[in-house]
Amino acid sequence: MASPDTSTTSDGPEVSASAPPDQTPRPADAEAPPPVPAAARKRPRPGERRIQILQTLAAMLEQPGAERVTTAALAARLGVSEAALYRHFASKAQMFEGLIEFIESSIFTLANQIVERESDGAQQARRICAAVLQFGAANPGMARVMVGDALVLEHERLGERMNQFFDRVESQLRQCLRPAAEAAGSPTPTVEAAAAASALVCFVTGRLQRYARSGFRRSPLEHLELALLRLAA
Repeated sequence: MASPDTSTTSDGPEVSASAPPDQTPRPADAEAPPPVPAAARKRPRPGERRIQILQTLAAMLEQPGAERVTTAALAARLGVSEAALYRHFASKAQMFEGLIEFIESSIFTLANQIVERESDGAQQARRICAAVLQFGAANPGMARVMVGDALVLEHERLGERMNQFFDRVESQLRQCLRPAAEAAGSPTPTVEAAAAASALVCFVTGRLQRYARSGFRRSPLEHLELALLRLAA
């Protein structure tokens, strides 16, 4: 699971930090060293396994055209039993809720930061929309959750929660755009802000849908700045 900033650097091939094995020849009659016991499996710290489960679920959702993820497949990918999954989550629906909580926390934290830093309402709205799309581009598996693609045949409350997420985004956009409409002298700033916020959310969800259904080939960030300027000038 990644933040919208996905830049990486590459300074050459990765060099292993481990020392090479001892290649020194031993005399045929030298005493054989005692066998090294297999290293005990390191137990994850509290909360680590839960994060690993969510990260693996998100990674499995990134496979274009992936079938519905089952708990059996998820457990196999992690190298644990299905029972081990249920020690951390009561159901698969709870695992998806963990992903949705991460989406909500990430996006609304960014939205609050944008509102604090930007004074212009239209610019706030554009940057919030860009943050949602950048998050989806950086987290393809999460994008499938956001548009409901990954929630087909899952518990209906998951789809309802994602609908509520976009309702909250739209509400935030209305709050940003109303002062901008008032400053522009609109006779109906509330109506204008509501219409613009609705159009922006439709644009964002449409971009994410196209991204997911193209197998992540069509970036949701194409001509983004110009498109947002047309919708929230």
